[in-house]
Amino acid sequence: MKNRKFSFALVVFAMTALVVSCSDDDVETVTVTETETVEVDSSLPIGDLTVARSGNLTAESGTPTEGLVELGVDTESTNFVHFDDDFMTELGTGTVGIFLSTSETFTADPGNGNPDLMLIGNVQGNGEMFIKLDAAPDAKYTHIILWCATANIPFGNVQLQ
Repeated sequence: MKNRKFSFALVVFAMTALVVSCSDDDVETVTVTETETVEVDSSLPIGDLTVARSGNLTAESGTPTEGLVELGVDTESTNFVHFDDDFMTELGTGTVGIFLSTSETFTADPGNGNPDLMLIGNVQGNGEMFIKLDAAPDAKYTHIILWCATANIPFGNVQLQ
């Protein structure tokens, strides 16, 4: 009888061990979901910039202004003005405005506005810079002028060809 109790206890133990070891409670399921957020800077061209017109800046008023300027469109048909990484101008006098112009001469007409000038942005620093345009500029705009309103002088201009 003692053997029978021992055998019975052994069978119960084995079954308990089998049931416990095979239960789903021992399995831990871990789900890893990784989300990466990518910011797209809409002020930069998407894909390649196809250059329509370009030219090199001519310094004015004793400034060190120089560099390649390009007018083009990216692969999403967005228009940009691109100042190449060799772009440099004077930065210590205040805000330097960037204007599309019909000539190399800045002719302000504050009372009436000037249809021959269109402000498109301000110089942010030396080196490469992109300016996103709302639309393709009119063909009448043949130049870009850098104008320092603080000193009331041109810093440079470029004819786009």
